[in-house]
Amino acid sequence: MPPHRDGQLSAGLVTRTCRISDVSFRAFLAGRPAPRIYWTTPDGLEIAASGAVARVTADGSDRFETIRDQASDCFASVDTEGGTEATRPRLFGGFSFHAEHEPTPPWDGFPGAEFVLPEIQLTRTDTGTWLTVSARDRTPDEVEETLSELRAELDELPGMRPREESPGVKSTRHTTAREEWGEQVRQATERIRAGELQKVVLATALEVELENPVAVPDTLERLRTSYPECYRFLFEPTTAGGFFGAPPERLVSLRGQTVETEALAGSIARGETPEEDDELAEQLAESEKVREEHELVAETIRDGLEPLAETVVVANRQVKRLSNIQHLQTPISATLDGDEHVLSVVEALHPTPAVGGLPPEMAKRTIRETETFDRGWYASPVGWFDANGDGEFAVGIRSGVAADSRVTLFGGNGIVADSDPDDEWDEVQLKFLPILDELE
Repeated sequence: MPPHRDGQLSAGLVTRTCRISDVSFRAFLAGRPAPRIYWTTPDGLEIAASGAVARVTADGSDRFETIRDQASDCFASVDTEGGTEATRPRLFGGFSFHAEHEPTPPWDGFPGAEFVLPEIQLTRTDTGTWLTVSARDRTPDEVEETLSELRAELDELPGMRPREESPGVKSTRHTTAREEWGEQVRQATERIRAGELQKVVLATALEVELENPVAVPDTLERLRTSYPECYRFLFEPTTAGGFFGAPPERLVSLRGQTVETEALAGSIARGETPEEDDELAEQLAESEKVREEHELVAETIRDGLEPLAETVVVANRQVKRLSNIQHLQTPISATLDGDEHVLSVVEALHPTPAVGGLPPEMAKRTIRETETFDRGWYASPVGWFDANGDGEFAVGIRSGVAADSRVTLFGGNGIVADSDPDDEWDEVQLKFLPILDELE
């Protein structure tokens, strides 16, 4: 769309971008109000943003379609200048795991779905750093003036911010006791043996009371060092709390008609020596239980993509190693049959059997009937999309929701017919460690 004439109010969205010297994204976020957003991918894209030019929200089973429709109105008229493809306007946010989600503690401020188009955005790629300002009902000249003012403010921020001390852990409490968890696993395995289910993922939550208030951007920075191969995100819609994490699993990326996704299911600890590490990886790859669980996930993702795709390619299974855990991973790609919005693909895949189960509806019903806490946005799609319907979403695992001096962490494990409650309990504790270690 051509730029508006000087002094003419825009009827739609105006964005202006300029290149800036590198600056600490943590320092930027520390000085900005909610909503605050942070998003970074293993391939190097890093975005920090604040404020809201537009919000789109939805609840219920049609929340994917509602968000897509509202976003179309948001992107109907866009006047943009400067920057690169990486700085284009995007809506950031996510969805609740269950359609019936209610925003109760610790999920105050998190509806069934919400996406924010930021007012101020910093973007870093391997070619540089950019500042973007977006606005509605303002002239391009006014947006340019705001851009210049903010650029001057950012010049005062440090290029790097010293790491602050971890907040320290005062106490922890499992929302589900070990004995209760064991009974939940036994009930699930009975349903599986009775033929009602093939697999279900049961989760639990860990409430963490901190010595000091948590600065989530600093925690995410520490996770950068520990888990460089993972996504890292923060979505803080209000001052009531922020959802953040370092998930290893991409749900989907869509660019044009090309979909990239993966099956990530089955896990084991890392070894203390290279030899032990290799032995554990071999044990993971050769486990009949793990292979069965993993193949169910890969098959279901393929089945979910096929109605939308011209071709689906399932690559060879491999072991993905993170700092404290190893997973079985199968990369999956597809070429879509026509133009599709990334939210259509997200809806087709969520929840994958890696976080839900099979059959999907029975697994979701079992989860709701069994778990004694609200998943909220845990294990749900978190990410962004743009005006073309391209986008990228991670699965919101290895995650927590933070408010002041309390963080609630989440972890889950896939339950199949021969699952042992004690083994499953021990394994699910590993899922808390990525964030818990950075808080202590």
